Amino acid sequence: MKEKEKGKEFVDESRLAGLIDHGTEIKGEMNFKGSFRIEGYFQGKIFSDSMLIVGEKGKVEADIKVGQLIINGEIRGNLQAKDRIEVHNKGRVYGTLVTPRLVVEEGAFLEANCQTSEITEASAIKEQDKKDIKS
Repeated sequence: MKEKEKGKEFVDESRLAGLIDHGTEIKGEMNFKGSFRIEGYFQGKIFSDSMLIVGEKGKVEADIKVGQLIINGEIRGNLQAKDRIEVHNKGRVYGTLVTPRLVVEEGAFLEANCQTSEITEASAIKEQDKKDIKS
């Protein structure tokens, strides 16, 4: 739940703010505060400074920029996390990962380009410029 703390909003990361449940399909752009879990299907773009969890039954095809990403299901796309990306043993990742910390458990499937460095606005702009030049 949100609380006011010295004029700033405080978001409890441990509290689940939203869920896309198994059997649900959503396409579009998503922004959220607090932790969010996907057990269904999502296609599009996801932006947040918080934690995104892709559950075992979750399937995501998206460009993602979040604070932390935990993968137990399948995910395809360009993935950026400010803090860390964790790919657990049932996780399957296809795409590009950019994060300062990457954790891959034994048994996880990873078919990706990985860059473990700090994400800054300048590096994000450079990556977008590279994509624009190739187009």
